[in-house]
Amino acid sequence: MKIVVIGTRGIPEIQGGVETHCQELYPRIAAMGHDVTVIRRTPYVNDTNRLATYRGVKLVDVYAPKKKSLEAVVHTFLAVIKARALNPDVVHVHAVGPALLAPLARLLGMKVVWTNHGPDYDRQKWGRLAKAVLKTGERMGARFSNRVIVISTVIAGILSEKYGRKDTELIFNGVNSPVILRSTDFLEQSGIRPGRYILAMGRLVEEKGFHDLIEAYLHWPLREAYQLVIAGDADHEDDYSRRLKATAKEHGVVMTGFIRGEKLGQVLANAALFAMPSYHEGLPIALLEAMSYGLDVAVSDIPANRLDILAKEDFFPVGSPDAISETLTRKLKDKADEAEPCRRAYDLSAYDWDNIARRTADLYLSIR
Repeated sequence: MKIVVIGTRGIPEIQGGVETHCQELYPRIAAMGHDVTVIRRTPYVNDTNRLATYRGVKLVDVYAPKKKSLEAVVHTFLAVIKARALNPDVVHVHAVGPALLAPLARLLGMKVVWTNHGPDYDRQKWGRLAKAVLKTGERMGARFSNRVIVISTVIAGILSEKYGRKDTELIFNGVNSPVILRSTDFLEQSGIRPGRYILAMGRLVEEKGFHDLIEAYLHWPLREAYQLVIAGDADHEDDYSRRLKATAKEHGVVMTGFIRGEKLGQVLANAALFAMPSYHEGLPIALLEAMSYGLDVAVSDIPANRLDILAKEDFFPVGSPDAISETLTRKLKDKADEAEPCRRAYDLSAYDWDNIARRTADLYLSIR
């Protein structure tokens, strides 16, 4: 069948949880024999990813303004029009903002699958008007989509309680089993000491809580033994991201920028611990990736982070640098002299991308 995907910035190698989700999911669905097209936003297409296809997925680039308040809605409107011209069996919309255009897609005669990746209106970067628009998008997605996918039970509960949408399909985000890299050349070039650093990953936006992590690190009693490394960058440079980078530089926190592939593999393979101080998540792929490498974790106690396979000692109260510092100390104080970081084993079978792709394709076929 023919599937057109909208709502993502695009693939491949574009920063973001939805983007990683799409990069893993759609090549697998294409490999099943389906015709898959991902519509990308032009500001994220560059010389490294200017492709017509990626692992069997067709890529179509449609204009988007490089302005965070307009980018998603303008692009999604144009993407829906483009999707209609492609005559798909299903148009798959990702995230609550783009779901604002679900009624238009239905009006144009298309069948809509919507994946709700979480209540984006909870993000600190949005003002009152933007939050209202995002909440409207959530309502439009719940009301007008033929089928709704949620990536966590928390999101399922929101849609059931707020909109009476009880027929959602729970399909988690996934994670690959990594090939552990032994090379450390990227670490050496970046001044990172293998096995002697705390790792955090994500976009440099306020809801990721990196400012809390840096504040905790500045007064942390084990600061001399461990570095703090933050992998990620801002999609839209703003006062927050500039201030965060300046603070990190002043206090010796290593900022790698956005990295993927072997560089990211090296950073994950050699960390002592993974920290996630987020105020908002859907189902964090970065956390699943860290767990796939066997890293011990310290994460905020928001509902989206409370995976059944984690223990109560893995959590700290969100927004509390003191609690972050205490958790890091408890986890690492007796390990500073160990030759290599201790690894944990997690059961990640529920987050298998191949199974996720099969279930998503079956859902498409159920609405033909």
